[in-house]
Amino acid sequence: MAEHAYEVETTWSGATTGYRAYSRNHEVSAPGRPPIPGTADPKFRGDATRWNPEQLLVAALSECHMLWYLHLCAEAGVVVTTYRDNALGVMDDERFRTVTLRPRITVTEPAMVDVAEQLHSEANKRCYIANSVNFPVAHQSTIVVESA
Repeated sequence: MAEHAYEVETTWSGATTGYRAYSRNHEVSAPGRPPIPGTADPKFRGDATRWNPEQLLVAALSECHMLWYLHLCAEAGVVVTTYRDNALGVMDDERFRTVTLRPRITVTEPAMVDVAEQLHSEANKRCYIANSVNFPVAHQSTIVVESA
């Protein structure tokens, strides 16, 4: 089995002079990519205009599923013209309980709808991120046919 490595840099500066005093703002970067402005969840004194780790985990699950799904559709001859996922992660005070992916997918032909729906299960099985978490990743997809 091949091994893949992913390296990122997280940078913060400031002074931890007290819990309420220090900034949670930081930057996540990797060579050749735009930086991601990060912070804590606003409930934990973070900046609501920046990404927090919980959002990024939900985004990683959504992206991984979409990329596998599009791959499988291309192999199966299902022509997808749009894919939009409004994913939702739910946590308690200690951990994620579930993430529900809610993609709305447009295909070009009515005959593709059933196969398009079935491919979500296979995409979930192949998603590296979903295979790495210890909570369920559910799917509530909507498949529509492109208007002529």
